[in-house]
Amino acid sequence: MNRTAHKGTEPVVDGVTTAVYTVPADQIEADATLAWSSTTLVLARVRCGDVLGLGYTYGAPATAQVVEDHLAGAVVGRCAWDTAAANEAMNESVRNVGRPGLAAGAVSAVDIALWDLKARLLDLPLARLLGAARAEVPVYGSGGFTTYGAARQDAQLRSWVEEQGIPRVKIKIGEAWGNRQARDLERVAEARRSVGADTELYTDANGAYSRKHAIRVARGLDGEGVTWFEEPVTSDDLEGLAQVRAAGMPDVAAGEYGYDLTYFRHMLAAASVDCLQADVTRCGGVTVWMRAAALAEASGLQLSGHCAPHLHAHTGAAVPNLRHVEWFHDHVRIETSLFDGGLQPSGGVLRPCVPGRTGHGLSLREEAEPFRVR
Repeated sequence: MNRTAHKGTEPVVDGVTTAVYTVPADQIEADATLAWSSTTLVLARVRCGDVLGLGYTYGAPATAQVVEDHLAGAVVGRCAWDTAAANEAMNESVRNVGRPGLAAGAVSAVDIALWDLKARLLDLPLARLLGAARAEVPVYGSGGFTTYGAARQDAQLRSWVEEQGIPRVKIKIGEAWGNRQARDLERVAEARRSVGADTELYTDANGAYSRKHAIRVARGLDGEGVTWFEEPVTSDDLEGLAQVRAAGMPDVAAGEYGYDLTYFRHMLAAASVDCLQADVTRCGGVTVWMRAAALAEASGLQLSGHCAPHLHAHTGAAVPNLRHVEWFHDHVRIETSLFDGGLQPSGGVLRPCVPGRTGHGLSLREEAEPFRVR
């Protein structure tokens, strides 16, 4: 066991640092309601002597300032074992600066780093520290941006199914705030032809449709065997999600914009989803993600890890009600560019407990430096 900073016999957090990296997209990407040409990762590192824990979130560079100005003081000097107490202290520290959104991403990044530190101090993979419920974590290929032409979409889908053996894939629909329904359904039909009848096909509208429009689209999706309809309406419209769900076609999923546990409670109480989504880099880190999983389980529902697949591989392995983790094109590319220790899907699953690796297994690469912006 590595313990090099002590308060009595306890390992103590003695430093917090940040860095920001912006990675260009391989082409302009878009979903139903947003287009982007790059993605920013905000890194947080916590130190206990010569042992480092690493966490991150995706968001604005200003997130790093929140870590430095508000969160570092809440965790430095704490026992590294006490992740729950540190999470509470961080939440208290951002109460008056606005907990949801950017501050929640900052809390998440530091919380992930603290869990990674704890696992490394104990020489354990993070999944084992959390208590593994499974050795293999199912993934689904996610991309299919609305800016893709037919050939690009076909190549991406086939690479997941035929080259990586992933038996479930997702594309974006709802183009132009839901105003190109004919093209949406044409792209879904093209996707079905690309992956064949035996592959699970999912869609994500990113909240573009109105309630009745979403129900009409769901009928078309059902005809192509689509089994997952993510954010058919805005996730702020819990009643609308419930109405689309009640139409009884593809499963309705939402929850990626949950910044605290109360959000997930409201979504479940409204019977808005067939599968809850939670993002460990937004919701409050590992600490809150695990609680969201328990809420979903108590409601008889599964949970899906939104994006950040190399982190969700570990949290997902530790819950009995996991459906899958999103193998998101952007984040896979970024995480494998910036970090060593990345995982590769085999047969549609990730296996997070790699012999010889502790924590979540990621370490910053020297090659990341050209992408650093702060």
